[in-house]
Formats: sequence, C-alpha cells, structure tokens
Amino acid sequence: MKKTALDFWVGLFVVLGAAALLFLALKAGNMSSLSFQPTYAVKLNFDNIGSLKPRAPVKSAGVTVGRVSNITFNTQSYQAVVTIALDSQYPFPKDSSAQILTAGLLGEQYIGLLPGTDTEMLKTGDSITMTQSAVVLENLIGQFLYNKAADAGASKGAAAASVPAASGAK
Repeated sequence: MKKTALDFWVGLFVVLGAAALLFLALKAGNMSSLSFQPTYAVKLNFDNIGSLKPRAPVKSAGVTVGRVSNITFNTQSYQAVVTIALDSQYPFPKDSSAQILTAGLLGEQYIGLLPGTDTEMLKTGDSITMTQSAVVLENLIGQFLYNKAADAGASKGAAAASVPAASGAK
C-alpha cells in the first residue's frame, strides 16, 4: 500500500512538471495566447522591421488587437511586407497608422496601431500606408558616436588653425 501511494505522488509530480514545461515552451514561443476568433488580414510596408517576429502582438491603446501573421520581402520596393491578423471584434478606420515599438529598453518588438478618423473601416486585403519603421538601437548608438567623433575632430581642427596664426604674429 505504501508503494502505490509513493507511485501516485511521483506520477503526479512528473505530470505537473511536464505541464510546467509545456507552459514555458508555449510562453517562450509566444503561443500562449492562441485565439480562435475570426480575423481579417491587413498588409503593412516598412523600411526596417528590426527584430519583429511572426506572432508578435499588434496593440492599440495597450490592448492586444491582433498578431503578426507573416513577414516577407518585396523585391520591387525593397521593403519588408508585414501581414497582420486583426481580431474582427476590433474594426479600424482605413486611415489608421502603424509603427513598430519596443516593450521596454531591450524588450520584444510589437506593432502599435493608431486609429484614424475615416468612416470606412479596414477589411481583409487592405493596406495601411502610413507606417513608421523600427528604431534600431545599434543605429542610434552609431550615429551618436559618429557625431561625437565629428565634434571632437572639428574642435581639434579649430584649435590647430588658431595656434599657427598666433605664432605667425610674433
């Protein structure tokens, strides 16, 4: 009898451990919020999507209203084409705009939708033309360092130019 009770508790522990691993795997794969609601697909064109990934959330006013369903590359315009699946319960005007945002300083990227004022709503196959690409942290740091180096070079050049003029006056 003691052995069956021990076997039961060990089995329960193993099942709970497997459930916890499944939960973590779904959370890491951004699949924990699967939705079976009807959706409509909208396309967005971006110059740079940063590290945006499929299944990334699409948010408006902080509420998840859809997910990124597909990311492709347009060889004619050399832009990234992002297809998003918006929940049908959230209609958006045709003149809405989209931008790629980052959750926190180094967090995951998501798409933020800003609703427009048009009376006609988006439907499957429509495109949002007003988009803002991702801000890439590496590019910002590179621009900052380049500007600092240019400022330092300009101040050294100005100091070097004023020194010979002072020595020639003697």
